[in-house]
Amino acid sequence: MTDLATSLLPGLLRDVHATGVLSWADVHVAQKVAFLYAEPDQRVQLALALAVRALRAGSTCLQVSELGRDRFDLDEETVGVPAELWPQPGEWRAAIEASPLVTVGKPGGGDRPLRLVGDLLYLERYWLQESIVADQLTARRDRLPASVPLAALQAARDELLAGADRDQAAAAVVPVLSSVTVVAGGPGTGKTHTLARLLGVLHRVLPSAPLVALAAPTGKAAVRMQEALAGAVSDLPSDLAGALGTLQASTIHRLLGWLPESRNRFRHDAANPLPHDVVVVDEASMVNVTLMARLLEALRPQARLVLVGDPDQLAPVEAGAVLADIAAAPSPANAPLADALAALGLPASGPVVRLRHNYRSVPGIAALAEAVLASDVDGTLRLASGGTGGVAFAPTAALTDLRERVVRTGRELVTAAREGRVADALAALDEHRLLCAHRRGPYGVSLWSRQVEEWLVAAMDDFDPTPAWYAGRPVLVTQNAPDLGVYNGDTGVVVNVDGTLQACFARGDRVHTVSPFLLEGVQTIHAMTVHKAQGSQFDRVTVVLPTPDSPLLTQELLYTAITRARTQVTLIGSPESLALAVRQRAQRASGLRDRL
Repeated sequence: MTDLATSLLPGLLRDVHATGVLSWADVHVAQKVAFLYAEPDQRVQLALALAVRALRAGSTCLQVSELGRDRFDLDEETVGVPAELWPQPGEWRAAIEASPLVTVGKPGGGDRPLRLVGDLLYLERYWLQESIVADQLTARRDRLPASVPLAALQAARDELLAGADRDQAAAAVVPVLSSVTVVAGGPGTGKTHTLARLLGVLHRVLPSAPLVALAAPTGKAAVRMQEALAGAVSDLPSDLAGALGTLQASTIHRLLGWLPESRNRFRHDAANPLPHDVVVVDEASMVNVTLMARLLEALRPQARLVLVGDPDQLAPVEAGAVLADIAAAPSPANAPLADALAALGLPASGPVVRLRHNYRSVPGIAALAEAVLASDVDGTLRLASGGTGGVAFAPTAALTDLRERVVRTGRELVTAAREGRVADALAALDEHRLLCAHRRGPYGVSLWSRQVEEWLVAAMDDFDPTPAWYAGRPVLVTQNAPDLGVYNGDTGVVVNVDGTLQACFARGDRVHTVSPFLLEGVQTIHAMTVHKAQGSQFDRVTVVLPTPDSPLLTQELLYTAITRARTQVTLIGSPESLALAVRQRAQRASGLRDRL
């Protein structure tokens, strides 16, 4: 395909595009907007193109003082820009400030496409969205709910929180006295258990039963949220179990009322707010700044918002890392909350409550995850290499154990699927998962999926993966199909059910089946990216670490991969790759946490 950017006139924009840093879309937007605003200075056009590119990398803005750095992380590689191409920093900033494309400072009508605030350069749209999130969160935190008698809180704690740990109990109480609450914790820390009791406490202490909405950023997450909460509320007193057991989770888009003619506007907004008293968002770490702005606008002023998720895992694919920014921001003073927690004998907390104890993974995996989050390189290498229970570390060349593992689980899966044992096939599917950072290349999903398939063909005389559908094919859904009850990210297995092939997907205590011939967006899943594995857990996980020059090798990716495992995590790679992943944080430019 011809690169349209070859039509660029000689100059700065063309030269930087030639390095691979800028896509044709980046430079096209810059040229088009510059033409509309009569801005011929290619230094400003370059800043605009870099701001567009930053969105693709997940940032809502650019740090102007960092514009001259000579290396950029792309999806699968790191590329450089020769130092001589960069404009002189002082002159570059002066050109940006003087440009008709740029509003300088916080005030202003927003009639220009760029805004420079301090050291941060935004596309105006994302400045406005970040401003909405910051202003809404600040206003809601300052608007404290009506006080609740301490006796009512104590009675609710005695009834509902006797089996909860102290952090979980605090998390269940905080939403009573805070308009915005974050329940933060990794897999296995009891977030859903806590959420059920949190909703029970609100039902017990508020003057009337609240109208509750459950939402998640994806259809897959919404289905899992509802299934998990249904199991958790069954342990509550019968009246609460009945009231909460009928709650239906939806995507945030569906909750807000998606409008087909608009990508980012919904039926519910500030002029037509949601009717709910409490809105709970699960997997909130996956919510980008645009969607969070729309959600906050649509809440009634007196509504409570509860965000549940893990701020330490990978950020959303789209721009912004809102949950991480909220969790990292200083906690505002809330004297009624502090007094109530102290009187109840619970740990002091602001609106962000962290659940620290992992009840699901073995201690070795939990300790490894803690070392990674602490940026403790020596501790991580010691735990990974020292025979810690549940943790193994091997060089890339040591593939014998991995081959034996995938062949064993693959044989179990295929045999169960052929014999129609649906539960056993699904159990084998989740017994082990091979995770990669990349989609392509020597450390990517495509290569490793082919490798696993070759191992299975060599080990099983009657295994033939060439038909489009066969009993034992593990599948990953890659596009939403709500009419079929499957969503992007769902994993399942094709099973011979009474002589007919059915794609089977675990749904808590039940199984959802659909004819595989109706599925369009699916792929065979012998390996998957760490991003796709978010929200899932497996008995055992093998993580293929790329070489140290990979831009995807970050602490967030390593932590997310490790915490997918319950009983065993095996890291395949070099000590240099592991050490770099512990040290290297994902870089997402944002001004949100400094505005909260």
